[in-house]
Amino acid sequence: MAGLDRTTPTPTEIQLHQKSRRMELAFDNGERFDLSYEYLRVFSPSAEVRGHGPGQEVLQTGKRNVAITATEPVGNYALRLIFSDGHDSGLYSWDILYRLGREHDRLWAEYLDRLAKAGASRDVDTTQRPASAGHACGKH
Repeated sequence: MAGLDRTTPTPTEIQLHQKSRRMELAFDNGERFDLSYEYLRVFSPSAEVRGHGPGQEVLQTGKRNVAITATEPVGNYALRLIFSDGHDSGLYSWDILYRLGREHDRLWAEYLDRLAKAGASRDVDTTQRPASAGHACGKH
């Protein structure tokens, strides 16, 4: 997978805290991160969120109270996170989780700024589509 090599930090501990809706990660280089489920959801590496190229990202709204209902290991390099809103298509490789931890403050500030500029909310999902409207790649 792109970005994974001998120097990629790998998790030594992953804990889900359901009450606070946070994921605690410890990496083999000693770094630790505490990431909200909302943050992980809005920065999903899936095509549904990121699009298929630069400028095609879809602003995620109404995810403040999202939960992670399950996790599935993917080989020795990633996790699939299954969210309470039905989203399950993102593969969170170790390098993505590490980057999300390292760049949390900047990424979160940029996300809040995009929400504000769009007049959108962390509490109300303004991206609801009719059930018959699928994602452009045909999977959703």
